[in-house]
Amino acid sequence: NSQTSAYSLVATDAGKHISITTGGVTIPASVFATGDAITIVNDSASDQTITCSAVTTYLANDTSTKTSLTLKARGIATFLFVSATVVYGAGAGLE
Repeated sequence: NSQTSAYSLVATDAGKHISITTGGVTIPASVFATGDAITIVNDSASDQTITCSAVTTYLANDTSTKTSLTLKARGIATFLFVSATVVYGAGAGLE
């Protein structure tokens, strides 16, 4: 699913990867179920913002919740929903 502007994830993105070049990605609330996973690929030379303020988001190896993350240039990250309202993110270039 290639995107060239700001993009908000939708239910049909579960199990797929999103390639973004600009505008960042929003992870909305009340869309995904336990076990859903989405991979985001930053297919650009610029950092992309992943906004996740509507769901409780944890970065792997970090105990604090995140409302916004940065996916560095050419980075790749996967987000796994452990419930409909809690998601964990991990990957190369995800801060």
